[in-house]
Amino acid sequence: MKILVMGLGNLVMSDDGLGSRVITELEKRYAPCESITVLDGGTLGLDLLPRLEGIDKLLIIDALQMDAEPGAIFRLTGDEVPRAFANKLSVHQMGLQDLLAVAELQGNLPQELVVIGAQSALIEMGLELSPPVTAALERVIDAVIRELEDWGESLVAMSA
Repeated sequence: MKILVMGLGNLVMSDDGLGSRVITELEKRYAPCESITVLDGGTLGLDLLPRLEGIDKLLIIDALQMDAEPGAIFRLTGDEVPRAFANKLSVHQMGLQDLLAVAELQGNLPQELVVIGAQSALIEMGLELSPPVTAALERVIDAVIRELEDWGESLVAMSA
């Protein structure tokens, strides 16, 4: 089984950088493994299409706009995914909708798609996450690890 864990976001747009920051933390803490690819997709949109080829399960990490308390954690699957990105939080999310639609047309949409994210508080120019999203960062990482375990896979912690 091939799994892609992909963080999305723009690091210079405050909370929008959540997905990229989670990927950075995963890369610091866990060793690469054969069945799980960890990728910072940034704002690449359709340029990520080749990365979906041969992927069985796709786990996307992103800041979300769910009209909830800032920092609230969400796990979305199936039809929830396109609806969550209908209210564009940032430019890359339109790219995500396009990416998934083209992947489906090409027959490369993974069998399973899960989005894990946190409600953003602030999307404006800035290099730091807002306090509520900073507080949610570890919970998002934990949710990613749990999702992988539910799929029967796990990342191996780096040895000290």
